[in-house]
Amino acid sequence: MKAVQISKRNGPLELVERNIPEPGRGQVRIRVEACGVCHGEVVALEGHHPDMQYPRIPGHEVIGVIDQIGDDVHGWSQGERVGVGWNGGHDETTGLTLDGGYAQYMIAYADGLARIPEGLSAVDAAPLMCAGVTTFGALKHSSARAGDLVVIQGIGGLGHLAIQYARKAGFHTVAVSRGRDKEELALKLGAHRYIDAQSEDAAKVLQEMGGAKLILATAPNGQAIADLFNGLGANGEMVVVAGSGDAMPLSPVQLLNGRRSVRGWTAGQAKDSEETISFSVLSDIRPMIETFPLERANEAFERMMSAKVRFRAVLTM
Repeated sequence: MKAVQISKRNGPLELVERNIPEPGRGQVRIRVEACGVCHGEVVALEGHHPDMQYPRIPGHEVIGVIDQIGDDVHGWSQGERVGVGWNGGHDETTGLTLDGGYAQYMIAYADGLARIPEGLSAVDAAPLMCAGVTTFGALKHSSARAGDLVVIQGIGGLGHLAIQYARKAGFHTVAVSRGRDKEELALKLGAHRYIDAQSEDAAKVLQEMGGAKLILATAPNGQAIADLFNGLGANGEMVVVAGSGDAMPLSPVQLLNGRRSVRGWTAGQAKDSEETISFSVLSDIRPMIETFPLERANEAFERMMSAKVRFRAVLTM
Protein backbone atom coordinates (compact mmCIF):
# COMPACT_ATOMS: atom_id res chain seq x y z
CA MET A 1 0.00 0.00 0.00
CA LYS A 2 0.95 3.65 -0.34
CA ALA A 3 1.50 5.54 2.87
CA VAL A 4 3.03 8.80 4.07
CA GLN A 5 5.25 8.33 7.09
CA ILE A 6 7.56 10.22 9.41
CA SER A 7 10.81 8.24 9.60
CA LYS A 8 12.45 10.13 12.44
CA ARG A 9 11.85 12.98 14.86
CA ASN A 10 11.59 16.28 12.98
CA GLY A 11 11.87 14.32 9.75
CA PRO A 12 9.88 15.06 6.59
CA LEU A 13 6.66 13.46 5.43
CA GLU A 14 7.76 10.67 3.08
CA LEU A 15 5.64 8.80 0.53
CA VAL A 16 6.53 5.10 0.83
CA GLU A 17 5.33 1.62 -0.06
CA ARG A 18 4.47 -0.54 2.97
CA ASN A 19 2.92 -3.94 3.50
CA ILE A 20 -0.81 -3.89 4.11
CA PRO A 21 -1.20 -4.46 7.88
CA GLU A 22 -3.13 -7.35 9.41
CA PRO A 23 -5.56 -6.75 12.31
CA GLY A 24 -4.79 -8.37 15.65
CA ARG A 25 -7.09 -9.34 18.49
CA GLY A 26 -9.76 -6.69 19.07
CA GLN A 27 -8.76 -4.81 15.93
CA VAL A 28 -10.13 -4.12 12.46
CA ARG A 29 -8.44 -3.09 9.26
CA ILE A 30 -9.87 -0.02 7.55
CA ARG A 31 -9.61 0.79 3.86
CA VAL A 32 -9.09 4.52 4.17
CA GLU A 33 -11.14 6.81 1.94
CA ALA A 34 -10.18 10.20 3.38
CA CYS A 35 -8.04 11.64 6.16
CA GLY A 36 -8.01 15.20 7.40
CA VAL A 37 -4.78 17.16 7.83
CA CYS A 38 -4.60 18.74 11.28
CA HIS A 39 -2.20 20.95 13.22
CA GLY A 40 -2.05 18.08 15.72
CA GLU A 41 0.31 16.27 13.33
CA VAL A 42 3.03 18.55 14.71
CA VAL A 43 3.00 16.37 17.84
CA ALA A 44 4.00 13.39 15.68
CA LEU A 45 6.56 15.33 13.66
CA GLU A 46 8.28 16.81 16.71
CA GLY A 47 7.94 13.70 18.86
CA HIS A 48 6.20 15.27 21.84
CA HIS A 49 4.32 12.12 22.88
CA PRO A 50 6.24 10.07 25.48
CA ASP A 51 5.45 6.77 23.70
CA MET A 52 6.33 8.03 20.23
CA GLN A 53 8.19 5.56 18.01
CA TYR A 54 9.32 5.92 14.41
CA PRO A 55 8.60 5.37 11.63
CA ARG A 56 5.02 6.54 12.24
CA ILE A 57 2.14 7.19 9.86
CA PRO A 58 0.28 10.31 11.07
CA GLY A 59 -3.37 11.24 10.61
CA HIS A 60 -6.24 11.19 13.13
CA GLU A 61 -9.26 12.37 11.09
CA VAL A 62 -9.91 9.10 9.31
CA ILE A 63 -12.94 7.91 7.36
CA GLY A 64 -13.08 4.55 5.66
CA VAL A 65 -14.65 1.12 5.36
CA ILE A 66 -13.96 -1.96 7.49
CA ASP A 67 -11.96 -4.27 5.27
CA GLN A 68 -11.02 -7.08 7.64
CA ILE A 69 -11.94 -8.03 11.21
CA GLY A 70 -9.63 -9.53 13.82
CA ASP A 71 -10.46 -12.01 16.56
CA ASP A 72 -12.78 -11.09 19.43
CA VAL A 73 -14.39 -8.18 17.58
CA HIS A 74 -18.15 -8.04 18.03
CA GLY A 75 -20.80 -5.67 16.74
CA TRP A 76 -18.93 -4.71 13.58
CA SER A 77 -18.95 -6.19 10.10
CA GLN A 78 -17.02 -5.90 6.87
CA GLY A 79 -18.20 -3.08 4.64
CA GLU A 80 -19.34 -0.77 7.46
CA ARG A 81 -18.39 2.90 7.17
CA VAL A 82 -16.39 4.04 10.17
CA GLY A 83 -14.39 6.97 11.44
CA VAL A 84 -11.40 7.14 13.75
CA GLY A 85 -10.26 10.22 15.66
CA TRP A 86 -7.48 10.78 18.18
CA ASN A 87 -8.86 7.91 20.26
CA GLY A 88 -7.71 4.75 18.52
CA GLY A 89 -9.18 2.50 21.21
CA HIS A 90 -7.43 0.57 24.01
CA ASP A 91 -5.88 3.83 25.25
CA GLU A 92 -3.93 4.20 22.00
CA THR A 93 -3.63 7.50 20.15
CA THR A 94 -4.16 7.48 16.40
CA GLY A 95 -1.17 8.78 14.49
CA LEU A 96 1.03 8.82 17.61
CA THR A 97 1.08 5.40 19.26
CA LEU A 98 -0.77 3.72 16.38
CA ASP A 99 -0.26 4.34 12.67
CA GLY A 100 -2.87 6.76 11.38
CA GLY A 101 -4.76 7.56 8.23
CA TYR A 102 -2.14 8.96 5.83
CA ALA A 103 -2.30 5.57 4.13
CA GLN A 104 -4.52 3.40 2.01
CA TYR A 105 -5.10 1.03 4.95
CA MET A 106 -4.82 1.34 8.72
CA ILE A 107 -5.49 -0.67 11.87
CA ALA A 108 -7.73 0.51 14.73
CA TYR A 109 -9.16 -1.10 17.85
CA ALA A 110 -12.90 -1.75 17.68
CA ASP A 111 -13.62 0.45 20.71
CA GLY A 112 -12.13 3.43 18.84
CA LEU A 113 -14.56 3.21 15.92
CA ALA A 114 -17.40 5.64 15.22
CA ARG A 115 -20.21 4.78 12.84
CA ILE A 116 -20.54 7.07 9.80
CA PRO A 117 -23.99 7.32 8.19
CA GLU A 118 -24.61 7.03 4.48
CA GLY A 119 -25.22 10.36 2.81
CA LEU A 120 -22.23 12.09 4.43
CA SER A 121 -19.24 12.05 2.14
CA ALA A 122 -15.89 10.82 3.43
CA VAL A 123 -14.19 14.14 2.72
CA ASP A 124 -16.87 16.09 4.61
CA ALA A 125 -16.85 13.65 7.52
CA ALA A 126 -13.07 13.53 8.03
CA PRO A 127 -12.56 16.96 9.67
CA LEU A 128 -15.48 16.30 12.01
CA MET A 129 -13.42 13.55 13.69
CA CYS A 130 -11.19 16.18 15.31
CA ALA A 131 -12.08 19.81 14.54
CA GLY A 132 -15.77 18.97 14.63
CA VAL A 133 -15.89 16.84 17.77
CA THR A 134 -13.62 19.29 19.62
CA THR A 135 -15.72 22.39 18.99
CA PHE A 136 -19.07 20.61 19.27
CA GLY A 137 -18.04 18.98 22.53
CA ALA A 138 -16.71 22.23 23.98
CA LEU A 139 -20.04 23.93 23.31
CA LYS A 140 -22.16 20.99 24.47
CA HIS A 141 -20.31 20.60 27.78
CA SER A 142 -20.13 24.31 28.56
CA SER A 143 -22.43 26.15 30.95
CA ALA A 144 -24.05 28.05 28.05
CA ARG A 145 -27.68 27.35 27.21
CA ALA A 146 -29.89 28.31 24.26
CA GLY A 147 -30.23 32.07 24.01
CA ASP A 148 -26.98 32.80 25.87
CA LEU A 149 -24.30 35.05 24.36
CA VAL A 150 -21.57 32.79 22.98
CA VAL A 151 -18.43 34.15 21.35
CA ILE A 152 -16.29 32.30 18.82
CA GLN A 153 -12.75 33.71 18.74
CA GLY A 154 -11.09 32.97 15.41
CA ILE A 155 -12.54 31.97 12.05
CA GLY A 156 -10.33 29.18 10.81
CA GLY A 157 -10.29 25.40 10.77
CA LEU A 158 -11.94 25.17 14.18
CA GLY A 159 -13.79 28.47 14.30
CA HIS A 160 -15.72 28.11 11.05
CA LEU A 161 -17.28 24.91 12.43
CA ALA A 162 -17.81 26.37 15.91
CA ILE A 163 -19.85 29.26 14.48
CA GLN A 164 -22.16 26.82 12.70
CA TYR A 165 -22.57 24.63 15.79
CA ALA A 166 -23.24 27.61 18.04
CA ARG A 167 -25.90 29.07 15.76
CA LYS A 168 -27.64 25.72 15.20
CA ALA A 169 -27.61 25.05 18.95
CA GLY A 170 -29.58 28.24 19.54
CA PHE A 171 -26.88 30.47 21.02
CA HIS A 172 -26.66 34.23 20.43
CA THR A 173 -23.53 33.80 18.33
CA VAL A 174 -20.83 36.45 18.00
CA ALA A 175 -17.68 35.91 15.92
CA VAL A 176 -14.46 37.77 16.70
CA SER A 177 -11.43 38.06 14.43
CA ARG A 178 -8.95 40.68 13.28
CA GLY A 179 -9.86 42.74 10.20
CA ARG A 180 -13.01 42.90 8.13
CA ASP A 181 -12.05 40.31 5.52
CA LYS A 182 -13.85 37.46 7.32
CA GLU A 183 -16.94 39.37 8.38
CA GLU A 184 -19.07 38.34 5.42
CA LEU A 185 -18.12 34.69 5.85
CA ALA A 186 -18.79 34.76 9.61
CA LEU A 187 -22.29 36.12 9.06
CA LYS A 188 -22.93 33.62 6.28
CA LEU A 189 -21.88 30.77 8.58
CA GLY A 190 -24.47 31.90 11.11
CA ALA A 191 -22.96 34.54 13.38
CA HIS A 192 -25.50 37.13 14.54
CA ARG A 193 -22.75 39.70 14.85
CA TYR A 194 -19.10 40.15 13.92
CA ILE A 195 -16.54 42.11 15.95
CA ASP A 196 -13.31 43.32 14.36
CA ALA A 197 -10.77 43.07 17.18
CA GLN A 198 -8.35 45.14 15.14
CA SER A 199 -10.47 48.28 15.07
CA GLU A 200 -12.69 47.70 18.14
CA ASP A 201 -12.16 46.86 21.80
CA ALA A 202 -13.86 43.49 21.55
CA ALA A 203 -14.08 42.92 25.31
CA LYS A 204 -15.72 46.32 25.79
CA VAL A 205 -18.23 45.63 23.00
CA LEU A 206 -19.12 42.31 24.61
CA GLN A 207 -19.68 43.99 27.99
CA GLU A 208 -21.97 46.49 26.30
CA MET A 209 -23.93 43.48 25.01
CA GLY A 210 -24.30 42.20 28.58
CA GLY A 211 -21.17 40.04 28.81
CA ALA A 212 -20.54 36.65 27.25
CA LYS A 213 -21.61 33.43 28.92
CA LEU A 214 -18.98 31.56 26.95
CA ILE A 215 -15.95 32.51 24.87
CA LEU A 216 -14.67 29.63 22.75
CA ALA A 217 -11.06 30.37 21.80
CA THR A 218 -10.15 28.64 18.54
CA ALA A 219 -7.27 30.77 17.18
CA PRO A 220 -3.81 29.92 18.59
CA ASN A 221 -2.75 33.35 19.82
CA GLY A 222 -2.32 33.62 23.58
CA GLN A 223 -2.45 37.41 23.71
CA ALA A 224 -5.54 37.62 21.48
CA ILE A 225 -7.30 35.07 23.69
CA ALA A 226 -6.36 36.95 26.86
CA ASP A 227 -7.53 40.26 25.38
CA LEU A 228 -11.04 38.82 25.11
CA PHE A 229 -11.29 37.49 28.65
CA ASN A 230 -12.75 40.69 30.11
CA GLY A 231 -15.67 40.31 27.70
CA LEU A 232 -17.06 37.55 29.91
CA GLY A 233 -20.09 38.29 32.03
CA ALA A 234 -20.62 37.14 35.62
CA ASN A 235 -19.97 33.40 35.99
CA GLY A 236 -18.82 33.32 32.38
CA GLU A 237 -16.24 30.85 31.15
CA MET A 238 -13.56 30.82 28.52
CA VAL A 239 -12.91 27.44 26.90
CA VAL A 240 -9.68 27.10 24.93
CA VAL A 241 -9.48 24.56 22.11
CA ALA A 242 -6.61 26.20 20.20
CA GLY A 243 -3.28 24.40 20.49
CA SER A 244 -0.56 26.93 21.17
CA GLY A 245 2.51 27.31 23.34
CA ASP A 246 1.89 31.04 23.70
CA ALA A 247 1.60 32.53 27.15
CA MET A 248 -1.92 33.69 27.95
CA PRO A 249 -1.49 36.60 30.36
CA LEU A 250 -4.34 36.73 32.88
CA SER A 251 -4.31 38.08 36.41
CA PRO A 252 -6.03 36.46 39.41
CA VAL A 253 -8.14 39.63 39.75
CA GLN A 254 -9.62 38.99 36.30
CA LEU A 255 -10.80 35.57 37.49
CA LEU A 256 -12.16 36.89 40.76
CA ASN A 257 -14.00 39.75 39.10
CA GLY A 258 -17.31 38.10 38.25
CA ARG A 259 -16.22 34.60 39.32
CA ARG A 260 -15.04 33.87 35.82
CA SER A 261 -13.11 30.79 34.72
CA VAL A 262 -10.88 29.45 31.96
CA ARG A 263 -10.29 25.83 30.95
CA GLY A 264 -9.30 23.70 28.00
CA TRP A 265 -11.15 21.11 25.92
CA THR A 266 -9.99 18.41 23.51
CA ALA A 267 -11.55 15.78 21.28
CA GLY A 268 -13.38 12.91 22.99
CA GLN A 269 -14.23 9.25 22.56
CA ALA A 270 -15.86 7.43 19.66
CA LYS A 271 -19.36 8.07 21.05
CA ASP A 272 -18.59 11.80 21.08
CA SER A 273 -17.65 11.59 17.41
CA GLU A 274 -20.92 9.84 16.63
CA GLU A 275 -22.89 12.57 18.45
CA THR A 276 -21.01 15.23 16.50
CA ILE A 277 -21.65 13.47 13.20
CA SER A 278 -25.35 13.03 14.00
CA PHE A 279 -25.80 16.69 14.92
CA SER A 280 -23.89 17.79 11.82
CA VAL A 281 -26.07 15.71 9.52
CA LEU A 282 -29.28 16.75 11.28
CA SER A 283 -28.34 20.45 11.16
CA ASP A 284 -26.72 20.36 7.69
CA ILE A 285 -23.34 21.50 9.02
CA ARG A 286 -20.33 20.84 6.80
CA PRO A 287 -16.68 21.85 6.96
CA MET A 288 -15.16 24.02 4.26
CA ILE A 289 -12.45 21.84 2.72
CA GLU A 290 -9.73 21.57 0.12
CA THR A 291 -8.86 18.05 -1.05
CA PHE A 292 -5.46 16.65 -2.02
CA PRO A 293 -4.42 13.18 -3.18
CA LEU A 294 -2.24 11.26 -0.71
CA GLU A 295 0.79 11.90 -2.91
CA ARG A 296 0.46 15.66 -2.19
CA ALA A 297 0.42 15.27 1.60
CA ASN A 298 3.39 17.63 2.00
CA GLU A 299 1.61 20.36 0.07
CA ALA A 300 -1.57 19.87 2.10
CA PHE A 301 0.37 20.02 5.37
CA GLU A 302 2.28 23.15 4.36
CA ARG A 303 -0.90 24.94 3.29
CA MET A 304 -2.52 24.03 6.59
CA MET A 305 0.46 25.21 8.65
CA SER A 306 0.64 28.52 6.77
CA ALA A 307 -3.13 29.07 7.18
CA LYS A 308 -3.57 29.22 3.41
CA VAL A 309 -6.13 26.43 3.26
CA ARG A 310 -9.83 27.36 3.58
CA PHE A 311 -10.35 25.82 6.09
CA ARG A 312 -9.53 22.11 6.40
CA ALA A 313 -7.23 20.10 4.15
CA VAL A 314 -8.33 16.53 3.43
CA LEU A 315 -6.29 13.75 1.81
CA THR A 316 -8.07 11.34 -0.53
CA MET A 317 -6.88 7.81 -1.33
